[in-house]
Amino acid sequence: MVSIEEQISLLERGVVDCIAHDELVKKLKKAEVSGIPLRIKAGFDPTAPDLHLGHTVLLQKLKHFQDFGHDIYFLIGDFTGMIGDPTGKSETRKALTREDVARNAESYKEQVFKILDPEKTRVVFNSEWLGKLDSFDMIRLASELTVARMLEREDFKVRFREGSPISIHEFMYPLIQGYDSVALQADVELGGTDQLFNLLMGRDLQRSRGQEPQVVMTLPLLEGLDGVNKMSKSLGNYIGITEPANDIYGKVLSASDDLMFRYFDLLSDLGREEIAGLKAEMEAGTLHPKKIKQQLARELTARFHSPEAALQAEENFENVFGQGGLPDDIPEARIQAKEEIWLPQLLVDLDLVQSTSDGRRMIKQSAVSLDGEKVHDLKKTISPQGEILIKVGKRRFCKVVFED
Repeated sequence: MVSIEEQISLLERGVVDCIAHDELVKKLKKAEVSGIPLRIKAGFDPTAPDLHLGHTVLLQKLKHFQDFGHDIYFLIGDFTGMIGDPTGKSETRKALTREDVARNAESYKEQVFKILDPEKTRVVFNSEWLGKLDSFDMIRLASELTVARMLEREDFKVRFREGSPISIHEFMYPLIQGYDSVALQADVELGGTDQLFNLLMGRDLQRSRGQEPQVVMTLPLLEGLDGVNKMSKSLGNYIGITEPANDIYGKVLSASDDLMFRYFDLLSDLGREEIAGLKAEMEAGTLHPKKIKQQLARELTARFHSPEAALQAEENFENVFGQGGLPDDIPEARIQAKEEIWLPQLLVDLDLVQSTSDGRRMIKQSAVSLDGEKVHDLKKTISPQGEILIKVGKRRFCKVVFED
């Protein structure tokens, strides 16, 4: 048995808002005495199918609750996803189609179980109850929030002041998200700091319907590898959880020392005392930062692959960067072509970059080499004959074999 104090220490680690701490303690004690687990809810709009470490900050906190025996409700907002969450947006966000929602939701389900236990996680879709509300129910729900209250939200306040359009359906979003908590009778809801208004709406609606209000816990938005901006695929500062083990390992090692401990706090399973000990040893000069970073890189790589894959990634990294060699598992692509291929397009075809513009950018940064020689010509074409070793950035390799 883990004491309530020990549970609270881990559950509140990295949390920005906990509304309210006393209520959380009370709920945990009640669950311990009754043997009835708490219902922990987190909602995800299926707007993008690829998860990165920034998303896993929330998933890790769900895992902490799960490890303490509580029920996890991973809510996929297939209904709300077709509205479009206005949070932090300077304009009305384009709603998703049913096809978009279904496709992205399936991808989410596959990825989250890299962290959560599928046997102990309840995946639910809010269309299950929201789709049953009739027009009378929706009007009643809308009556519980004033326009003045909604305009307290900073994003809406700014848009209203600037004269930017605000659609009526956007006002419904926090109400509908709050209603999810009523439908699930949630004890705790987790979300990013940008979701605080919406999470508190759940407390209000539960209270008005005679339910015990949920505890709201917000988590910070994780900085990307640049150490400045929020981790984002569009900014290229992300670590994707479906990336190859070598890439995850290498990207973690590229983080700054300060960012490394930020990642330890929000992503690692190590206790606070252990993390503090590592930091003290580094500051005292008795432990090199690289050794600490390697520990984090192994942990995160193993989480999304396996301990064996993490150790192999470490060996590959040391072979490539420590001894100037090449990785043991360079992928090979066999291509049939009759005409010369524009290099940026070839990089896209090999999944080494996301787009030809991305390929051009990498060439401009002298980050592309052919058989060990850097390429600087943006118009470079490849003759479709023989073999060629392509390297993009520090960790992406591909051996191309042109077939007749």
